[in-house]
Amino acid sequence: MGARCRRSMAFDCTPQPAAWCPDWMAGLPDALPLSHLSIPGTHDSLSLFGGRRLRCQSWGLESQLAAGVRFLDVRCKLVRGELHIYHLCTFQRASLRGVLRRTLRFLRAHPGEAVLMRIKEELPIFPQPGFAARLHRCLLEEGGGRVWCREEVPTLGQARGKIVVLEALAREVLGIPYEQLSISDAWNVLSLERKWARARRHLEKAAGGDPTTIHLTFCSEKLSPGLPKCEEWPQEQSHGKHSWAQCLLEGMPQDFLAGGEDIVCSTRAGPDWKHGSQW
Repeated sequence: MGARCRRSMAFDCTPQPAAWCPDWMAGLPDALPLSHLSIPGTHDSLSLFGGRRLRCQSWGLESQLAAGVRFLDVRCKLVRGELHIYHLCTFQRASLRGVLRRTLRFLRAHPGEAVLMRIKEELPIFPQPGFAARLHRCLLEEGGGRVWCREEVPTLGQARGKIVVLEALAREVLGIPYEQLSISDAWNVLSLERKWARARRHLEKAAGGDPTTIHLTFCSEKLSPGLPKCEEWPQEQSHGKHSWAQCLLEGMPQDFLAGGEDIVCSTRAGPDWKHGSQW
């Protein structure tokens, strides 16, 4: 990324995050349902390879977690009997087993935290019939009782030290069903203004809506030709982009607002966050 790597209040594509919030959940009450929290996350969280058109992150998993990211978007393909991480057709040099182990290692070091993990099959032309069974086995073998695979939304106390699975399987329940979430994910962007207006409406809906429902707001985008990338926006535009989010956040450090063009936020309110986007 070379000279293009830089850090500002609106965008951070440097190798290490300025934010350092590994224990921000620890001081929150156990009784809070996760659906009452503002939780920052990343879209295509393990997409680090594939060049400018495919790479979605400049930070690795451990750096994201240390910065305060608590929602991971993990995309897998079943290849020769194992679940490997992919972005489209590009292997991301990681396996689901490895991602689970690394996340649980972080949670052992920071037991007051919880991580929501969306696990999906990446672009199946025909869904692999063994995907759900392999996912179930992987969660059992690697989870060690520290993976929440139930349908109901847990409280923070129930989720501390655990991975909370969000899944979109057709016939099995291995976590909170993804289709039960309130989701805003308009990724094919023709107008930045309409994109941010839609994201704002969804965040306002989250702030005033059903407190038992997880709201997930993606600010990720596939930019149409001619639209500026996030890091090319004027500074005053980038600051304005986040000013409304500052008014909506509940219990989330302000450092999380130093986001790039593709942040994900889950639950009550907040920005959808990816650092170092390259398209």
